[in-house]
Amino acid sequence: MKKVYIGVDVGGMSIKAGLVDDNGKILVKGTRKTNSKTEGKEGFLKDIKDLMHEMIDKAREIECEVLAIGFGIPGVVNIVKGTIDYACNLYVEDVPLKDYLKDLNLPIFLSNDANVAALGEVRFGAAKGYKDVILLTLGTGIGGGVVIDDKLFEGVEGKGAELGHTTIVVDGHECGCGRRGCFEAYASASALLALTKSEMLNNKNSMMWDYCGHNIDDVSGLTSFECAKKGDEAANKVINTYVKYLSEGILNFCNIFRPQAILIGGGISNQGDYLIDKVIAYCKKFHYGYKNTPEVEIKVATLKNDAGIIGSACLAMDMLKK
Repeated sequence: MKKVYIGVDVGGMSIKAGLVDDNGKILVKGTRKTNSKTEGKEGFLKDIKDLMHEMIDKAREIECEVLAIGFGIPGVVNIVKGTIDYACNLYVEDVPLKDYLKDLNLPIFLSNDANVAALGEVRFGAAKGYKDVILLTLGTGIGGGVVIDDKLFEGVEGKGAELGHTTIVVDGHECGCGRRGCFEAYASASALLALTKSEMLNNKNSMMWDYCGHNIDDVSGLTSFECAKKGDEAANKVINTYVKYLSEGILNFCNIFRPQAILIGGGISNQGDYLIDKVIAYCKKFHYGYKNTPEVEIKVATLKNDAGIIGSACLAMDMLKK
């Protein structure tokens, strides 16, 4: 009987799960809508358990044995107790996930969603074969995942590796975490939108107004990038500023960790080489950050929407080996 793991990607909109084999292949997928905002943590836990029963039943149908379950959570978890301590996008806190699922009689492991995505990329994605890797997910905020010597680094209780909340501008823009000047306040997708809107208001002749139908509320992450590619001066100013902040954060992590690779994930990473080439060019200007040191590869993450499922399954695989 084939051995598989259940990887669970918990998101603000949906809970996605998959049966993953030892080669990182997703054999079967399942999903539930995330209703925790309206149903509370009780409904949230019930939906997860129902989905786990569904995945276990599907494993039996395809003659597979589930060895363990891994979860990637968009928030603060306690990896020792197996609890979700706080997840603002899920509208829950103090969720006893591991204890609630104990009657499944399977090992249960939790980590932050960016952590497991980093692990997935090391095992089966863009960083396969590397042992020291940083993953940055550029979304509403910035998630960070750190793999050191082929092992996931999570800090005490799994509450470390919050790379998005390192300070790059002292007393800078206010961050959602309550501090000022955080990396994610300057280099997240949300920060890019704010930067784009600010420049549009300063430049009424910018092509970006035409791109969004002269409705600033319709500005997206594509607005500045697509207009910059067409030569719009204001859009290029936005991109250059954004790249500066993103690259400064990356240079910090080069100096702190000196990894073999830093991967960029999230929606902005879809810009591919157009973004990566600019970031590398910026980083190459700085001797201690990048030049005359072991070169850090800066690459786009490749697992995309499956990173959470595959990474969570990898977490379960690794934990069973300990």
